[in-house]
Amino acid sequence: MIVNELTAEIINAAMTVHSELGPGLLESAYQGCLLFELHRRGIQAIGEVELPVVYHGAKIDVGYRLDILVEETVILEIKSVESLARIHSAQLITYLRLSNKPIGLLLNFNVLSLKNGIKRLVGPSYQSATP
Repeated sequence: MIVNELTAEIINAAMTVHSELGPGLLESAYQGCLLFELHRRGIQAIGEVELPVVYHGAKIDVGYRLDILVEETVILEIKSVESLARIHSAQLITYLRLSNKPIGLLLNFNVLSLKNGIKRLVGPSYQSATP
């Protein structure tokens, strides 16, 4: 599955979860249900993936975890906040850089319509690989 098709399928799954649950729950509820929905659709996804910080060539586990990693390609950062802030995008860009993954989706479930809570970000490694 190419990246655009994969992100479209992830967004569709997230919209299904949001339609079923609505806004106002904790991030962990949306994360668990989205993981379930992705698996139900036959999409390989793992929750709470360890993300070490590489410092002077050493991998240091400082407790960072990716909310969901889909098909070893797309990082999902789940939020349930009043509104997304620039720091949320910066956090996901840093995760993309540290993991060397190409695409990330920032999903804020605390909105009336999920289409208003989705942000797609491209990682530095993907930007340099595209013409």
